[in-house]
Amino acid sequence: MVATRRKYVAVAGNMGIGKSSLVKFLCRQYKVQPFYEPNATNPYLKDFYKDMKSWAFHSQVYFLSQKFHIHQELQRQRTKKTVVQDRSIYEDAEIFAYNLYRSRKMRKRDYLTYRDLYESIIKSLQPPDLMIYLRGDLRTVRQRIRLRGRPEEQDVPPSYLKRLNVLYEEWFERYDLSPTLVLEMGDMDYGTNLLDRLDLLQKIERYL
Repeated sequence: MVATRRKYVAVAGNMGIGKSSLVKFLCRQYKVQPFYEPNATNPYLKDFYKDMKSWAFHSQVYFLSQKFHIHQELQRQRTKKTVVQDRSIYEDAEIFAYNLYRSRKMRKRDYLTYRDLYESIIKSLQPPDLMIYLRGDLRTVRQRIRLRGRPEEQDVPPSYLKRLNVLYEEWFERYDLSPTLVLEMGDMDYGTNLLDRLDLLQKIERYL
């Protein structure tokens, strides 16, 4: 008898779009094991939002190291239970760090150091079995950030969020490491709308 391999699902998307909420929903629905974004433990995050240029490199290296630890833990898991991750290591580098460099919030020297570290790390990692991309326009992203209510996120400029959206689309267009599933978040309400919930479950169960 051939053992069933544990599956690894990553949930990608802009700030506030609903990644953590979807991970929690999947955990309730399928009893999968969650791995969350380490926002609360980042000691540089508040400083970064106040002064991005001074703290961009520090904050991004912290996230990269923590994501590497999470991926290592994912690969060490002996259980056959599916695991679901809130934001992958790929997004940290391909969207957030690149955006900071392109907008001159991260110096070229720092960005090249960061990128070299990232490229070395991902060579040792197992890619996801499924990448779920949560897509939403700027209005949807801003509305969800307001509802989430994290104080440090409330003053993030719309132009910053818009650039992230553009980079997400560009990255997702070239992403080819695994099967993908796109969920349009603008009008989706799987929490209270039964039709939306059934549609979401049907789409995900094709892969799970």
